[in-house]
Amino acid sequence: MSTDAATLSDPSDPETGSVLSIKDLEVSLLFRDGSVQVVRDLTISVSEGETVALVGESGCGKTMTALSIMQLLPDPPARITRGSISLDGRELTTLKPKQMRKVRGDQISMVFQEPLTSFDPVFSIGSQLIEAIREHRSGVSKKDAREMSIDILREVQIPEAEKRIDAYPHELSGGMRQRVMIAMGLILNPRVLIADEPTTALDVTTQSQILELIKREQEQRQLGVLLITHNLAVVSQVADRVAVMYAGEIVEQGPADLIFSDPQHPYTQGLLRAIPDMNSARTFLLDIPGRVPDPRATPPACHFAPRCPHGIERCWQEAPKLERVDERHQLRCWNPQPLDEHVVPPDEWREDREA
Repeated sequence: MSTDAATLSDPSDPETGSVLSIKDLEVSLLFRDGSVQVVRDLTISVSEGETVALVGESGCGKTMTALSIMQLLPDPPARITRGSISLDGRELTTLKPKQMRKVRGDQISMVFQEPLTSFDPVFSIGSQLIEAIREHRSGVSKKDAREMSIDILREVQIPEAEKRIDAYPHELSGGMRQRVMIAMGLILNPRVLIADEPTTALDVTTQSQILELIKREQEQRQLGVLLITHNLAVVSQVADRVAVMYAGEIVEQGPADLIFSDPQHPYTQGLLRAIPDMNSARTFLLDIPGRVPDPRATPPACHFAPRCPHGIERCWQEAPKLERVDERHQLRCWNPQPLDEHVVPPDEWREDREA
């Protein structure tokens, strides 16, 4: 990972040195009787060689954000109603479907949570890789595309790649399918890779291997990576910068080391406390009371107020804005409090930062 990228990138200025820039994004579900906002006022950026983690519980709007970037929102009812999404300075929200198809895979690609539903079950993985290559590289022969596919399968550590290329998705394990999905995302050498919960359905050992794979490819290719997850333990292994999302809004963002060592939003603190710590004398897991609000019934001011242990009267009367704590740290909170329990990052994260 690139710590320099984390230091130099300014999350409040998506135009500065960014490959992917999202500014003031608003996504709504449009119905006959009105609309519901599921993403609000979202500004975030990803630089070359940087991994940015977008974290939060299910229902916070993370996947809607990813689908917006890829222009894959189910329309109707979902639609971008405000804001800008640009890739290397090119605005994506104004592209026609045919133009956007050339961008997907070639310049920006996405690894989905469950690859078994992303692959066509009646075609071999090789035929699907070959199709992706030839769709975007018209001068490449089928033979050359097959060799390129075998090479990328080897790169993502698929054993016996020259044989596995003819396997069907159901013939591979979950970890193997996820590796093939990563290969599909990388085969055209994009500028940005979006990984949406890439390890959720995998066992702990396989999760670690997939994260190491993404990290290695990101460093070798100088990829910009947007990692979407609810698991902060996953984030701690790979992210340069972290954006915490709640009820469709960014509530805190900054460098990963700062978010883990000095979180200031009560929601971020709650997520960190929920990470199991084998070195702690605590015999139970801490959780955040309540649940993410329904987008149709979000609290009128601060969306986290009903679950917040530090709420004050203003939290129920006025919506806080995302403002700078310092030049690298942003926060959306009326009553930030110091963390009252020291949160120790996972050992492998701490060792990696000290190395």
